[in-house]
Amino acid sequence: MSHNTSLLFFPHTQRNLPKTKRHLFPQPLSLSLSLSLSLSLSLSIFFLIMESLPLETAEKIILRWDSTASEEARDKMIFSGGGDRDEADLYLQAVDEIQRSLSSVSVSVSSDKVNSAIQIAMARLEDEFRNILISHTNPFDPSSEDEPSQTLDSLSTTSSPKHPLTNEETTEEESDSNHNTISTPLFRFNSDGAASSVRSSVNSVNSSSYRSTSSIREIDLIPSDAVYDLRCIAERMVSSGYLRECIQVYGSVRKSSVDASFRKLQIEKLSIGDVQRLEWEQLENKIRRWIRAAKVCVRTLFASEKKLCEQIFDGVGTSIDDACFMETVKGPAIQLFNFAEAISISRRSPEKLFKILDLHDALTDLMPDIDVVFDSKSSESIRVQAAEILSRLGEAARGILSEFENAVLREPSRVAVPGGTIHPLTRYVMNYISLISDYKVTLNELIVSKPSTGSRYSGDPGIPDMDLSEFEEKTPLDVHLIWIIVILQFNLDGKSKHYRDASLAHLFVMNNVHYIVQKVRGSPELREMIGDDYLKKLTGKFRQAATSYQRATWVRVLYCLRDEGLHVSGGFSSGVSKSALRERFKAFNAMFEEVHRTQAVWLIPDLQLREELRISISEKLIPAYRSFLGRFRSHIESGRHPENYIKYSVEDLEDAVLDFFEGIPVSQHLRRRAE
Repeated sequence: MSHNTSLLFFPHTQRNLPKTKRHLFPQPLSLSLSLSLSLSLSLSIFFLIMESLPLETAEKIILRWDSTASEEARDKMIFSGGGDRDEADLYLQAVDEIQRSLSSVSVSVSSDKVNSAIQIAMARLEDEFRNILISHTNPFDPSSEDEPSQTLDSLSTTSSPKHPLTNEETTEEESDSNHNTISTPLFRFNSDGAASSVRSSVNSVNSSSYRSTSSIREIDLIPSDAVYDLRCIAERMVSSGYLRECIQVYGSVRKSSVDASFRKLQIEKLSIGDVQRLEWEQLENKIRRWIRAAKVCVRTLFASEKKLCEQIFDGVGTSIDDACFMETVKGPAIQLFNFAEAISISRRSPEKLFKILDLHDALTDLMPDIDVVFDSKSSESIRVQAAEILSRLGEAARGILSEFENAVLREPSRVAVPGGTIHPLTRYVMNYISLISDYKVTLNELIVSKPSTGSRYSGDPGIPDMDLSEFEEKTPLDVHLIWIIVILQFNLDGKSKHYRDASLAHLFVMNNVHYIVQKVRGSPELREMIGDDYLKKLTGKFRQAATSYQRATWVRVLYCLRDEGLHVSGGFSSGVSKSALRERFKAFNAMFEEVHRTQAVWLIPDLQLREELRISISEKLIPAYRSFLGRFRSHIESGRHPENYIKYSVEDLEDAVLDFFEGIPVSQHLRRRAE
């Protein structure tokens, strides 16, 4: 033992230490001290600690713990939680002496014996290393997937720091005093014979400001006293050339723990092909689960594994902590991100857009944390994979939006919806773009970065015209939404031609464009994106359709109530032609009855629009009929069977108009009024 090291065991050194630390160092031999020593600590071990450890003694200690030669050594672990701390320290001193001897030219004669001892020691330390890791490997259990923030808060709660040798909780006062006192109870020798502090290295990692973002929540995966033992063992294994074995043991045990945590987070081992073969309904649930799990994995699980590697391996060798970290999490990280990658390259379809945007937003939010956790050269592949997935998700979103536009334009259904009501395509498209407006922040970035392309002025009669100069102040996403509405109207105009009744075709257009207007007005975000100028155009279009409906239906009905052709003059008489008048009343009755019968089963779903159109009809029909009836009633009633010609009173017509656009037959209206 060097002179400086031996000073640690002299009485005058104790006076400079706080009371809570003095018991960590042997006291001078005295009767009172010998009585206070643990009965399990023999005087021979005590003197070995006090003095330099001879090589022969070190070899004996190594051989005594050779598990291949001793049943007791096989059954007992040196670094057990309830074991003798001095026994562990003594074994580490023995290993240090063997290592120091190997680097000394003076022991060349017995080099075979020393080499054998170091091999036995490394095999034992490997077993001890594995046992410590396994005994402290417990996957954390997120208490609630539905409340990830609560889970993270509970995971980030760490226990009070414990001293690595005594396992006693350190008070704040003691912790502060540690910075001003010697806190290195055990030294080891480097290959050059210089002493270095294991304990101070552990402290430096624990007390350093670990790289973090505000969202990273680290937890203590292994107690600090066990971390201390692991670091002591790792230093000796690495310095003896057993780096590969150390990394393999560490990686295999910790990876098993990460795998167990994955199972608790319900992260399945699915290949890209497995993901792409799943039905979309199944994938939707898995995407929701993945987003929650990915946040926990990156910000808590992987970050905590990285912290543990640094606590154990930082400074032990060049980038060993990175190597152990990647040995532990590379496979699980690839498994985690493969799911998102499979979604990003899967077949595109409109229903996938919003879950892809959810994935994109989640991964965008995680990228700063991924850059922090996987910041080394060895973990660059994980960063690159995540960035590439994010890019592909953005490209997929752009592609889906473009394909959605084409799908709306080319939607092929030719069956006219009954009653001229709202077409399912209209509902689907407007609900879709309403959801798009909810993602406008993300989509504005994606569309600006790489806008979708496509000719909109190709001269193709199957593509509507759109003057883009009207929307120069709009964002590309806003123009996309307006374009979708334009092509929706274009498609609806085509579908309206499937109606053989022109009046019903106009009613169909009115219903559908009115629905578009109401959806835009009902969403502040969508209204802002579409803009009031274009909204006014849409409003004008459905009002024009309503006017066209009234012309197509009621002009010919009201034509029956004109005076022209009823008056006769010349000869011996002049006045009203009763025969012509009777024909006029019969024509009106027939037309109105047909319109009433037909249009009662037509449907205007919007109550306000339905009432407005009825009022508009009544404002034209009722005054005209009242005037006509007032002028010519006497001529009919003076003749035979007037009831055959004047079938309706003004009140009858007013009631009949209320039957229009309810979507039910006239017979049901008559039965309802009779009741």
